[in-house]
Amino acid sequence: MDLGLTGKVAIVSASSKGLGYAVARALAAEGCRVCVSSRTAEAAEKAARTIVAETGAEAGAVMGLPCDVTRAADCERLVQAVVGKWGGVDILVNNSGGPSPGSFDAADERLWQDAIDSTLMNVVRFSKLCIPHMKKNKWGRIITITSTSAVQPIDHLMLSNALRGAVHGLSKTLATELGPHGILVNCVVPGMHATDRLAHVSEARAKISGLTPDEEYAKLSQAIPVGRLGDPAELAAAVAFLASERASFITGTSLLVDGGATRGLT
Repeated sequence: MDLGLTGKVAIVSASSKGLGYAVARALAAEGCRVCVSSRTAEAAEKAARTIVAETGAEAGAVMGLPCDVTRAADCERLVQAVVGKWGGVDILVNNSGGPSPGSFDAADERLWQDAIDSTLMNVVRFSKLCIPHMKKNKWGRIITITSTSAVQPIDHLMLSNALRGAVHGLSKTLATELGPHGILVNCVVPGMHATDRLAHVSEARAKISGLTPDEEYAKLSQAIPVGRLGDPAELAAAVAFLASERASFITGTSLLVDGGATRGLT
């Protein structure tokens, strides 16, 4: 199936590894010009080179740039660089590593502010920077990778539970405001995927439960109806579809990619 993405310009934040990397790779494979970002230039550039090697994309079609998504100036520099090279932005995929795990008592104001900057304000900042370019072309996609904590709170992820819902509310509101401009806004909600982030969550849970991190990691897949963790490429395929012409009547929605783990109705 031709997704109609050839030549589209995409920014994928926090994409040197994990789910973000899988999304950047999938978009490059579909013919997008993709900006990969990471906190360090070395990691971003390495990821860009690897994507070119793995997908056969032209070297100039994938670039890696440093960007700390918690810093407004970094976000602005990245978007300016992309527009300067490719003339605009068609697709924005908001991704971040997620706030620190822990309980309410353990989170001081600094942790709260860090979580707000990395989970909510990054979406606000990148959206504000990219929307004018999308409006100019009367075409755009804003897709935010969130978490099942937005629809079903997860134990020991208090900060994520509190803030992911805010991101969904923002996305739903933007979908209404931007629909007349040809810009579609959706969230993709990953469940448990085999990433470094999941390993860190397992370590945090082990400190509380008394089990080993490996035992906690194994427990995660046991709670998923399909009986396994997700492959990041499966999440990336969902994002690529929502970015495509084939999803031209889908906006304001939250797509669960979790193997059936979420029990609530969405």
